Amino acid sequence: MVDTGGLPGPLAALQPMLDHYGYAALALLVALDNMLVPVPGQTLLIVAAVYAGAGRMNIFAVIVVGCIAAIAGAEIAYVLGRREGTRLITRFGRYVRLTHERYAKAEDFYRRGGAKVVVVARFIDVLRQTNGLLAGSNEMPHRRFTLWNAVGAAAWVAAWTALGYTAGTDIGPLYRQALRYQLVLLAAVLLAVVCLVLRAWWRARRRARKES
Repeated sequence: MVDTGGLPGPLAALQPMLDHYGYAALALLVALDNMLVPVPGQTLLIVAAVYAGAGRMNIFAVIVVGCIAAIAGAEIAYVLGRREGTRLITRFGRYVRLTHERYAKAEDFYRRGGAKVVVVARFIDVLRQTNGLLAGSNEMPHRRFTLWNAVGAAAWVAAWTALGYTAGTDIGPLYRQALRYQLVLLAAVLLAVVCLVLRAWWRARRRARKES
């Protein structure tokens, strides 16, 4: 067995929770992390994978629990988005850094990107927490969301469990590098949104000129 006592910073801080509550803690935090609540579900998923690599948890159970919790969390957020999306965003959006300006950009992005956004959003902080809510409030068809929600959840869980399981306690540098890639990806998504908004504005302006 591999010793799991040498985990760095935020990973080590979550070890007591996993030691005491095991799969229940994993299910709860992963579900909440995919359901509007900014908790370290992704980080706990990595720690659970490290534990599985050390023989302290079962890797298949970690994957199954992670997938079910991620899918369920986003599905609940989707239903809330269909029913109470605008009101929830107005009241609680600031807690997950979803301002009115970001919400307006996200609306346009979802209308244009659809399924691709649902999959990619899992790997980006802020979008992971608000993914289901935005899809629901933008009235993405439920069956379509459920399909791509499952695909995104499976890809997200597979990526992070593979990283934790294979890296073990040497995960520190890889984890920091992965977080940097997340920031780069978030910047790329925001740039794409800005470009789409500017293109829509430019086309509207051109139409207005032709009509005048």
